[in-house]
Amino acid sequence: MSNESATIVQKLWNFCNVLRDDGVSYGDYVEQLTYLLFLKLADEQTKPPFNKPSTIPLGLDWTSLLEESGADLETQYVKILRELSKAEGLLGVIFRKSQNRIQTPASLKRLIHLINDENWSGMTADIKGTIYEGLLQKNAEDTKSGAGQYFTPRPLIKAMVNVMRPEPMQTICDPACGTGGFFLAAHDYISENYGSTMTREQKEFLRFSTFAGTDIVDNVVRLCVMNLYLHGIGGTESPITTDDSLSQDTGTRYDMVLTNPPFGNRSSITIATNDGKRSNTSLTYERDDFWATTSNKQFNFLQHIKTILKTDGRAAVVLPDNVLFERGSGEMIRQQLLNQFDVHTLLRLPTGIFYAQGVKANVLFFDKRPAREEPWTQKLWIYDLRTNKSFTLKTNPLHDTDLQDFINVYNPDNREARVETERFRAYSYEELIEREHINLDIFSLKDKSLEDAADLPTPDVLVAEITENLEAALAQFQNIQTELDKND
Repeated sequence: MSNESATIVQKLWNFCNVLRDDGVSYGDYVEQLTYLLFLKLADEQTKPPFNKPSTIPLGLDWTSLLEESGADLETQYVKILRELSKAEGLLGVIFRKSQNRIQTPASLKRLIHLINDENWSGMTADIKGTIYEGLLQKNAEDTKSGAGQYFTPRPLIKAMVNVMRPEPMQTICDPACGTGGFFLAAHDYISENYGSTMTREQKEFLRFSTFAGTDIVDNVVRLCVMNLYLHGIGGTESPITTDDSLSQDTGTRYDMVLTNPPFGNRSSITIATNDGKRSNTSLTYERDDFWATTSNKQFNFLQHIKTILKTDGRAAVVLPDNVLFERGSGEMIRQQLLNQFDVHTLLRLPTGIFYAQGVKANVLFFDKRPAREEPWTQKLWIYDLRTNKSFTLKTNPLHDTDLQDFINVYNPDNREARVETERFRAYSYEELIEREHINLDIFSLKDKSLEDAADLPTPDVLVAEITENLEAALAQFQNIQTELDKND
């Protein structure tokens, strides 16, 4: 982040700390910033050198806010949010179900002036986007809000995109898009590697037609759309929709899927009971295109992804450990995936890199192939970035350099020429199928901390790992309780 971007982020974030005394959370603050920033940008576009027609109806624009103060300002702001939430296209997505969370008119006035002091249209898309990404990251770091579940570590996203190597005119989907990190990284990769040679058609396709995303949470979709907008992606129509990706097959197929589906083993919905109480019940999806019917959220996303890929399409998906070893429908899904797809690479991720605690995750890379009798998977290459690695969000966060060796040995230029290393091992299809329940939870390295107590991690790392393990165990017990309740 440049000094200019960092200064603006810090200025905006310092005011958020003031608003917290009024009960405004980090998430609510970023949401209000989104509304106001969009209005300010729309206003700047109507002035020289742009002189474009206003996308905001007269009387609901930025100028109408600058003219008011006190209770009248609050009334005008609520009116703007209410009316714009009914709009079509991008405007409707940004302001969908919008509400005023800043109850003190003086605080609202101060925030408006903070935004008004900057010439946002005079900044490049890189600077505007970096500022917004900085705010989203600060919001994710507030672990109490739960916003971190929508924020995949950027070094991991960048490494996944670097080995997937998206190209101009390819379509890219994220069915659980969060705040749009995969889209931004893919956009940057294409721009940096092909920008100087891209035709006008390719540039327009990159901006308007490359990306398609879905998320089930309205506010997250709003943040994602604004994030893309500030990075110069999209037009008057939103590339992101609010929906449950798993509910149906829309029929659209994509060249590439990059995604980190939400954590948690089970899909569930909250229902009201006859006695007025509310309870969670497991949710299954009856879809003809799925290999198995299950309430396991990750397996459902995996099956959805295999459907929406074009033939010869490619996917990189973050998945928790249980997808590698869970029995029953899990075993059958792994069998079908190995047979019908080229499942070629598995990256075992270290703990301590996600904002959600207790996560043990992996990245699975696979390609869709035409139907045939012989299995498509010949070798699964597994890179172990977990054993003898220690990361924490604050004291030892994941950096780009930590994933450079994986990118090198992945060898995107020629996967057939891969070479085994200490952390990178290949397993044949026959070896995988012969494993009990087709368990892909495989490690080849020895854990040094188990061999020599002197090599134990530092106390803060140990505490972080113990906390993660306890929370993971608690989540498993909660899943067992859900299944018991369901059976009862």
